[in-house]
Amino acid sequence: MNSSTVAWPSSLWAAVTPAGPELPELVGAAQADVVVVGGGFTGLSTALHLREAGVDVAIVEAMEPGWGASGRNNGQVIPTLSRPDPEDIVKQHGAAGERFVGLLRDSAATLFDLARRYKIEAEQEQAGWVQPVHSPGRIKIAERRVRQWSKFGAPVELLSREQARDMLGSDAWYGGFWNRTGGHINPLALARGLAHTVLALGARIYARSPAVSFERRGDKWAVKTQKGEISGRALVMATNAYSGEIAKSLVPDIANEVMPVLSWQMATQPLSDNVRKTIIPARQAMSDTHGELYFARYDARNRLVTGGAVIGPGNKAERLKARVTERLQRLWPQIGEVSFDYVWNGYVGMTTDYMPRFHKLGPDAYGWTGCNGRAVALTMGLGAELAKAVRGVPENELALPFTRPVTIPAHDLLRKVATLKLFLYRYRDAREIA
Repeated sequence: MNSSTVAWPSSLWAAVTPAGPELPELVGAAQADVVVVGGGFTGLSTALHLREAGVDVAIVEAMEPGWGASGRNNGQVIPTLSRPDPEDIVKQHGAAGERFVGLLRDSAATLFDLARRYKIEAEQEQAGWVQPVHSPGRIKIAERRVRQWSKFGAPVELLSREQARDMLGSDAWYGGFWNRTGGHINPLALARGLAHTVLALGARIYARSPAVSFERRGDKWAVKTQKGEISGRALVMATNAYSGEIAKSLVPDIANEVMPVLSWQMATQPLSDNVRKTIIPARQAMSDTHGELYFARYDARNRLVTGGAVIGPGNKAERLKARVTERLQRLWPQIGEVSFDYVWNGYVGMTTDYMPRFHKLGPDAYGWTGCNGRAVALTMGLGAELAKAVRGVPENELALPFTRPVTIPAHDLLRKVATLKLFLYRYRDAREIA
């Protein structure tokens, strides 16, 4: 069985991406020096960097590489966090925070360089990432980010309203923040390309083998799956937003410190050449300062890949199509009629402070969660750091600000009402920054 035979979300990426490698299930007993749980971006990047160092590594994946959030997202490659800026990170985490800021600064370049080095075809375009501001007062956000990221050596630029209009083809924004290293990719193609690459480097990937438990036995970690068990000297838990979705008891502390929120994506029919040249003509990735985020980028077939949020029961896909159609026509009147060929979703792991969380789970065992919508670029650098950690690099040299898991009170209840926070975002979006 290969990845094309597993039920995939009805997404643009699943429709256009070549199948992943044929992978076995884990049946019976196996061993590796390092066991990685999760075959998304983090797990694949960790395995790649371990194999570059000559370390024996095996991945156990519940479905197929890229089946979860790694293959369902919008594919924007963004070298920042969604809310915290460099000074926030350093204030909270000190020297480890400074090293983490450096990882973030380089994260988009790391992804594109890795894809080039291993000739991974993922429809990648390093056209930059722009965050336009949706009201005059929000320009303070862009000014702050340019000031702080410039101090840490990032290639960023403050955009005037005129520059934002020319870059985006719309008068809807009032300037913005531009990072030249960002861009966009086909995320499922990247995940499958990474899977092919780590196999070629000598790693093993076991698919359709959900981990149900793990424990320390002597000087080894043992990970049980539905049909087998694999043991290793070191362990990396790379399940992120899906930490509690397959086996709720696997890492409950990590699963309950992150809120899995459905992120809806959608792709239009290909735009005509004339229209495409007037809407984000240089093909940057764009996501703005709304709490109810406005975002868009092109795919390789000139589809505009965007998305939105929806509250309450009912036909969510159709309601979302109507809402986002109105939005696109308001932002870009020249777009004309809008038709969506694909609508899909996947979980984003949100934390209360919008910071990712990094944990030491025991001797030579590490985990993380909380991508907060920034996993595509972030995970490539995280994989390199997690590979260093299990190889024994001292903590004071790692770009991983470790903390203890802090669970969200009443997690199950809050999860049921999490989408109601969208009302708060809409209220704030309508207000000006004083």
